[in-house]
Amino acid sequence: MPVSPSRYVDVYLLDDHDLVRQGLRDLLAPARDIRVVGDSGLASTAASAILRLGAKVMVLDLQLQDGSGIHVCRQVRAVDPSVRGLLVTSASDRDALSATVLAGASGFVVKLARSSDILEAVRRLGSGRTLIDEATATEAADLLRSRAEGLVPRLSEQEWAFLDQVLAGRTDQEIADAAGLDLSTAQHDVAALVDRLTAHEWSR
Repeated sequence: MPVSPSRYVDVYLLDDHDLVRQGLRDLLAPARDIRVVGDSGLASTAASAILRLGAKVMVLDLQLQDGSGIHVCRQVRAVDPSVRGLLVTSASDRDALSATVLAGASGFVVKLARSSDILEAVRRLGSGRTLIDEATATEAADLLRSRAEGLVPRLSEQEWAFLDQVLAGRTDQEIADAAGLDLSTAQHDVAALVDRLTAHEWSR
């Protein structure tokens, strides 16, 4: 019996390696409950495409030639917080978890993960669940606060306030509203903060 279109988990793929994107497409295509609605290798155009195509789950490479999956995830969720982000990376678990929390994503998978693990992750996110429990999120938040304390120059009072909101899972729109800023200003400031916290070289 055909799967109703409303039952699909609509997925968008972002990775600047053509072979990786094709591999993900080939993995997801046979699943009768998952539909790939689009893909791209460019961070610059991904957020608008994800929103336009109505994806429920965005599978995002952490480090891209023209940007970061972190920023794309935050851009999309500022407009539609119901969209779930799944980061795909070769970074260590600790760095990947930190990036996931900064992005407001719902989880991460490593690029060498088993096919079944990636499928299960997409399905979990598509059903509104997360891959990160509260204890793990708290551990990542503590790590990021410790990293922030060591930054030079030190974070300003506003940057600390923004960091607290990011770690609490607030979207850029929510941060803008709380600070009395327009969205574009808040996004710029939050992106700059994220860049400071992730200035070391991510592993690909």
